[in-house]
Amino acid sequence: MKKALLLVLVLAAALAITYLLLRRSSPAETVEKRDEPLSVSSNSAAFTRSFSAVMDNYYKLSDAFVDWDTVAIRARSNKLAISVDSLHLKQLKADTAVVETAENLVQSILGEITGLNGETLMEEKKRELNMITDELYSLIRTVRYDGGVIYHMRCPIAFRDSSEGYWLSPNDKVVNPYMGKNHPVYKDKMLGSGEVSDSIHFAVTQ
Repeated sequence: MKKALLLVLVLAAALAITYLLLRRSSPAETVEKRDEPLSVSSNSAAFTRSFSAVMDNYYKLSDAFVDWDTVAIRARSNKLAISVDSLHLKQLKADTAVVETAENLVQSILGEITGLNGETLMEEKKRELNMITDELYSLIRTVRYDGGVIYHMRCPIAFRDSSEGYWLSPNDKVVNPYMGKNHPVYKDKMLGSGEVSDSIHFAVTQ
């Protein structure tokens, strides 16, 4: 009888130890709950085409800054304004809040373009370019534009050699519109100065 009771106790102890070991080795099942972002489905072809036109005109405006060509800057900023104003936001498949945010950003960009054309000094025009870039960068992320990779570039000495500025590029090659080819001090020696700050690519990989 004693032997049987001892055997039962040994088996019970072995089962208890096995349970504890298995419980320790299993991963924690706690999952951190996070706020989910507003959902945006794949954008329509018409919307993507209209946004691609915005990006093309922005890149051309950036090129005009590289050349320090104020006549081209005005012409290309006007084309950028037309393409921004022509965005097919109504075809954006997104939550109402996303669409409203995009509409507000579009109005901000148009306002900054007006400000750019109103400036006479190149230094102030560059500041407006930085503001346009900031608003456009926010718009890209808001609508999750997936027409191609966009690089967010940084110049640490864009304004009076002390303040940073940003621009967008379709590739990671540094061609700095704040320094340009005809800088009054550096000429073209600082054209390649700057760095990639971030890159955006919302296209879904199948």
